[in-house]
Amino acid sequence: MLMRTDPFRDLDRLTQQVFGTPARPALMAMDAWREGDTFAVEFDLPGIDVDSIDLDVERNVLTVRADRPAREGIAELVAAERPRGVFSRQLILGDNLDTEHIQASYDAGVLRLQIPVAEKAKPRKIAVTSSDESRVVEGEGHKVLQR
Repeated sequence: MLMRTDPFRDLDRLTQQVFGTPARPALMAMDAWREGDTFAVEFDLPGIDVDSIDLDVERNVLTVRADRPAREGIAELVAAERPRGVFSRQLILGDNLDTEHIQASYDAGVLRLQIPVAEKAKPRKIAVTSSDESRVVEGEGHKVLQR
C-alpha cells in the first residue's frame, strides 16, 4: 500500500489533539448546576479506571486529574482518535461552598461531585422583636411588622 505524507494534515491532526475540536474537546467536558443546598458537577471521563482519578482541594481550588494510559502491545494501530495520557481540570470554588464535605462518585464514565453550600451562606430567618406587643408576619420574600 502506497501512502503520501501531507505535513499540513499532520499539523492539523496535532492541533486538534492539543486544543480539541467543537465535537471533541481536549478538556474534560463538564456540567454544573445547583440542586437545593448542593452544587452538582459532572465530568465525562469514559474509559477511565476509577483508581486513576485524583481529586484535590487546596484552599478554594478543586483539581480533578485522570489518566488514560497509552495502549501497549498493539502491533499495528489503525486509528487513534481518543486522547490518552493525563487529563486535568481546575475549578475555583466560591467561599459559599463547603469544601470539607465534597462527595464524589464514578459511574458509567461520569464523575459526579456534590458540593454542599456552606452553612454561613444559607439563607436564614432573623426574628424581629419589639418592646410593645408586635409580631413578625412572614410573606413571600419579605417580612412585615404588625402591631
